Amino acid sequence: MARAAKASAKKAPAKRRTTATKKTPARKAAPKKTSAKSVQPAALVKAEAALDKVQKQIAAQDKVLAAAKKKADAAKAKASKTKKAVDKRSAQSAANALAKAKEKLRKLKVQAAESKVVVTKESILAKIHHVEADIVNRVEEAKNKLEERAEEEWKSAVAVFEAQWKKQRESANAKKLVATEKKLVAKAKATAKTIKAKATAVEKKAAAKLKAAEKKAEAKIKAAEKKTAAKQKAAAKKAAVKKPAVKKAPAKKAAAKKPAAKKAPAKKKAPAKKAAAKKAPAKRGRPAKKS
Repeated sequence: MARAAKASAKKAPAKRRTTATKKTPARKAAPKKTSAKSVQPAALVKAEAALDKVQKQIAAQDKVLAAAKKKADAAKAKASKTKKAVDKRSAQSAANALAKAKEKLRKLKVQAAESKVVVTKESILAKIHHVEADIVNRVEEAKNKLEERAEEEWKSAVAVFEAQWKKQRESANAKKLVATEKKLVAKAKATAKTIKAKATAVEKKAAAKLKAAEKKAEAKIKAAEKKTAAKQKAAAKKAAVKKPAVKKAPAKKAAAKKPAAKKAPAKKKAPAKKAAAKKAPAKRGRPAKKS
């Protein structure tokens, strides 16, 4: 019994040391737990308080057990010496008290072990939740950093793409302008060609019309000259016919003299020839106007 009491007395402080060693990391991690208040710090604090209470009860029960053992040993020694029924009953009652104290201590130790399990479990849960909260915070920080980096990269990519796009568009526009210029030049050349062709055709038509007009004018002039010549001839004939009618007596003398007089109006045809001669140089000058 004395050995059991000594062993229980030695075990109790050992348990206290273990709990103290376990509590120190919890205290160190306390600032981290505050960041995860929504996890379960209250449950861990409650479990640690229950464990401390049980350990205090075990320490007190160790003292009770030591006293009961001392009393039972003393009563047993007295009963063995006196061998009286009263002493035997007192020794028996002391032994029963010692057994009860031992049973109570055993229950307290079982309760302490259970409390330790609860504390370990709650501390593990608290650490897990703290790690989860830390992971969430780190993920959020990484997300923010990635978003900032993505924004910067997007801006730089947009700038690069804009520069490349502008360069490509400028080259494409230059090519289009060259092609458009070629088309317009070709169109202008074709238009100029058609205009020149139309102008030459118009000139040819105008020249033909001028030639026809000149021919008509020449024909009219010739007809007019012929008419004037015919009129002059008719007038000369009329004049030749009228003169002998006035002087009937000397008709023979007039007839002898009139051949010479008739030749004089015939000579008047020279102005017509002169007019025709004058018109000839006009013909020569008109072709120069055509050119």
